[in-house]
Amino acid sequence: MKIKAVLFVLFLCTGFIYSQIGNPTDWLTKEFHKERRDKFRAKMPKNSVAVFFANPVRNRANDVDYVFHQDPNFYYLTGYREPNAVLVIFADEQTDENKNTYHEILYVQEKNKRREQWDGARLGIQGAKEKLGFKMVKNGEGFINSDVNYKNFDNIFIDGKFKDDYRNTSERIDVLALVKSFKQKTGYNPQVLLSPIVSTIYNYIRETPVEDRDKLVTVIKQYQARMPDLQGDPFIQNYIKAGNDEIAKDAQKNIVLAMQASSNIDISFIPEQMATLREVKTQEELKLLTKAVRISAIGQIEVMKAMKPHMSETELQGIHEFVYKKYGAEYEGYPSIVGAGNNGCILHYIENSKTKVGNDLVLMDLGAEYRGYTADVTRTIPASGKFTPEQKAIYDLVYEAQEAGISKYIIGESMQAPVQIARKIINEGLAKLGIIESPTSKHGYFPHGTSHHIGLDVHDPGNYGKFEKNMVVTMEPGIYIPEGSPCDKKWWGIAVRIEDDILVTDGKPINLSGEAPRKSEEIEKMMAKKSVLDSFLLPDLDKK
Repeated sequence: MKIKAVLFVLFLCTGFIYSQIGNPTDWLTKEFHKERRDKFRAKMPKNSVAVFFANPVRNRANDVDYVFHQDPNFYYLTGYREPNAVLVIFADEQTDENKNTYHEILYVQEKNKRREQWDGARLGIQGAKEKLGFKMVKNGEGFINSDVNYKNFDNIFIDGKFKDDYRNTSERIDVLALVKSFKQKTGYNPQVLLSPIVSTIYNYIRETPVEDRDKLVTVIKQYQARMPDLQGDPFIQNYIKAGNDEIAKDAQKNIVLAMQASSNIDISFIPEQMATLREVKTQEELKLLTKAVRISAIGQIEVMKAMKPHMSETELQGIHEFVYKKYGAEYEGYPSIVGAGNNGCILHYIENSKTKVGNDLVLMDLGAEYRGYTADVTRTIPASGKFTPEQKAIYDLVYEAQEAGISKYIIGESMQAPVQIARKIINEGLAKLGIIESPTSKHGYFPHGTSHHIGLDVHDPGNYGKFEKNMVVTMEPGIYIPEGSPCDKKWWGIAVRIEDDILVTDGKPINLSGEAPRKSEEIEKMMAKKSVLDSFLLPDLDKK
């Protein structure tokens, strides 16, 4: 066994030993979460309150639930990783019946010995105070019985519209009960709860003279064509369908009343402020995010060495995720994508069901989630270990586009710059290869953008204006030529995406996932190396 193979095995064994010592200690600190809450609170106007709900528990089948995953905003502000909880942040200091002052309350699920025997320990009130640093903590029942009069606040900020898809669980106080209570306390009415775009249209309707209604209706219909949700708004529809000026005036009055009814409930403030907070990472976040990215890059390396034409897409997925687990990553950041040949042309292909990858290109888009932070790394490699001329031509074109895009990850540069230069290079390259007629030809071979934030979400929130220091943003150009495309058949079934996670710095951008080879020649060299898994053989279950 070669030295590198021995070292890899030792690493696996060491990782196992360390994992047995105790629970991970490198989660974000309680000081981090408190500092984030303080920054959020500083943005709140006076006499306002913000309410965040934990994610609900999702059912997989019968009495089996999916593994619980906390709402990223909730975790970002609290560090609490259990369901059935509420965070309430007040802009101004509050005073309770005992003259204690506070400006935030965390409501947690109550301790329950029987449930904890089955599902694991709960923090409870005392645990949340000690481990998360909250001074005011109550059980969920305290939220339901709270005497806080939300209608007295000028603004009630909630994290988007409620989706009303919470289920009634066996838990005494579940998130369904918490949300129901909140709706009753605030007079929540989804029919008059205004999103930013609905608010804009309402204002147009309110301010437009009825004699100009036809022009406005044309504009509104253009909005509706792009945003189907607007088609279901009853107030907008009544205005559009008004048969005469008097009915149109009545529709305008109803819209004014709707705006007044929802005047203290705001669903846009939290998403906007959290996007601003979360798009630039702190040093504490960068440490965890960088580890998630490096784990993912090493997963790509190990698959490059282990890849064989007889392997299935699922087997390759398993090798990636095996590496993640050996490094202590809790989950995958999103469903793993392993698409061979034409399957790679499906952008979010997650079936991974092809039983043999053969001599196809294999597109592998996967990311480890480490302590809540997720990577997003894609490599496309030839299952045979060598690119065919056609595969290499497409691959090298995508690589050229990616390199040019990465060079634009500079402080102050527009976040649209990478995709613009990548699209230009790809269009010119496709025309040169004869796949499209000219660089200006319309086509569907590059159907997506190149750049999104990563963090607690694989598509982390952000404002997408200009690059700032300590943003971590993907760069992922791609070319996808599905079978039946209007080009020479030799290109059919070729799908290439190269995706890396780029840190914006004061100087040159840093490719956090650069450990995994990207150049076609470097990939072939890596694939020629021995894998520690080459001798890992299991019994053939189909033999009698």
